[in-house]
Amino acid sequence: MKLINPLIILRILSSILLIEAISYLSCIPVALIYKESPDPFLWSSVIVGLIYAVSRIISRKADSNKISNRDGYLAVTLSWIIFSLLGSLPYILSGSIPSFVDAFFESSSGFTTTGSSILPNVEILPFSILFWRSLTHWIGGLGIVVLVIIILPSLRITNYHLFSLESSLKEKIHPKTKAIGFRLLYIYLGLTLTEVILLSLGDMNIFESICHTFGTVATGGFSTNNLSIGAYSSYSQYIIMIFMFLAGISFVVYYYAVKLNFRKVRMNEELWFYLTTVIFAGATATFILIAKTTKPLEAAFRDGFFHIISIVTTTGYSNADYLKWPSTGVILIFLLCFTGASTGSTTGSIKMGRHLLVIKNIRSVFKKILHPNIVSQIKLNGKALAWNANVSILSFVIIYIFIFIAGTIVITIAGTDPVTSASAVASSLGNIGPGLGSIGPLNNYAHMPEFSKIFLSLLMIIGRLEIITVFVIFTRSFWKL
Repeated sequence: MKLINPLIILRILSSILLIEAISYLSCIPVALIYKESPDPFLWSSVIVGLIYAVSRIISRKADSNKISNRDGYLAVTLSWIIFSLLGSLPYILSGSIPSFVDAFFESSSGFTTTGSSILPNVEILPFSILFWRSLTHWIGGLGIVVLVIIILPSLRITNYHLFSLESSLKEKIHPKTKAIGFRLLYIYLGLTLTEVILLSLGDMNIFESICHTFGTVATGGFSTNNLSIGAYSSYSQYIIMIFMFLAGISFVVYYYAVKLNFRKVRMNEELWFYLTTVIFAGATATFILIAKTTKPLEAAFRDGFFHIISIVTTTGYSNADYLKWPSTGVILIFLLCFTGASTGSTTGSIKMGRHLLVIKNIRSVFKKILHPNIVSQIKLNGKALAWNANVSILSFVIIYIFIFIAGTIVITIAGTDPVTSASAVASSLGNIGPGLGSIGPLNNYAHMPEFSKIFLSLLMIIGRLEIITVFVIFTRSFWKL
C-alpha cells in the first residue's frame, strides 16, 4: 500500500493548471478592447499549458479508484501554492510588478481572496492587469473548488471530501459530486451577474462593475481605484455592502433555499448568529461615529455598517479611512478581524460557526459547575455534535490564536512595529486585507521587508485552507502507513 499516490496528485494538479491556463486567455479580450498588449497573458497561458500537457501525459495511468484522504489533503494544499506561484506570471511578464516576491504576494492575496496589495497606485495599471487581479479573487473564492468538483468526478473525490478540506463544519448536502458542483456554480454566477447589473446602474462603468463584483462575491477586496469604494456614490456603496453580506452567507443555505427547503434555512443557527453579530456590531459602530464624530446619521450608518460587514466577511473594501475613527471604533474593527462570516462561504478567519460552538461549550461548562450531575450535549442546527468534531473545532480556534501570536512575533522581529505586525498577521491569516498602523485601508504592504511578504503570503494560503489542511501534512502520522 502506498502512502500517497503521486500520479493521482499530479492528475488533480494538472486539471488545476488547465483552469489557470484558460483563465489567462479570458484577459486577452480586455487587453484588446483597451488596446493593450495581450502578450503577458498569451505567454502565461502557453507556459502553464505546457506544464499541464506534460503533467497530464505523465499522470495518464492514474488509478482514480485509489485516491485517499492523504492524496486529497496534499493535492489541495499544493494546488493553492502552485496556483499562486503561476498566477504571478502576468504581473512579471507585463512589468507591472517586476519583483517576484511582490508578484507572488499579489497573486497569493488574489487567489486566497485576502485583498492585501503591494501596489501604491493601482490606477496606473493596465486594464487587463486590473481585470486579472480581480479575476483571481473570483476564481479563488469558489471557482477553483466548484470547477474541480465538476471536472474531476471521475477521480471520485466527493463534494463532502473536498469541502471538508476547507472547513470542518460543512454539511454533506448531496451525494452526487457533479450535481452539487453545478448548483453551487449557478448560485455563484447568479450573485455575480446580479451585482454587475446593479452596480452598472450606478456610477460605475461596466469594467468597474465587473471588477468590484469579483471582489465582492468572492469576499476579496481588490479595487480599481486607490480610494477603494470611497471613490463611488452612496448607491454603489450600499450595493456592495449588501452583496458583501450576502457573500458571507453559507452556500449550503443558498443550496437549500434554491431547493425550497426553507426549514433547513430556518434551522441554520450559524446564519442567525451571523446576522445578529453584524447588526449588533454595525449598530455599535454607528453609535460610536454619531457620538464621537460630526458625521450625520446616514453617513455614520453607512460608514459603520460598511466597514463592519467588510471586516466580518473578510472582504476588506473600505469607503473611508477607519483609522480616523475614535479609538473604540478602531479596537472594534481589530476584534472583528477574528470573526469571519459563515462556514461554507468564501470568507476567511475563524468563522461564526466555530465562535457559536465555543460559546456553547462555555455555557456547557458553567452548567456542569452549577449542576455536576447533568448530562449535556453540544448541538448545532438541532443535531448533537460528535465529541471528536467538537474537540477538532476547539483545537482549531486554539491553533489559530497560537499562529496569530507566533506570526506577530516573527513579523515584529523582521522589522515592523507591533501594531502593524499584529494586524498584518490577523489580516493575512483571516484573508481580510487592510489592517491597522501602516497597512490601513488607504495604505499598502509595499514597505514591508521581503521576508515578511513571503511569510504573510504563506499565512494567506494557510488561512484560506483553514490551517489544519496544511498542518496535517507536517504531522508524523500523515507519513505513516
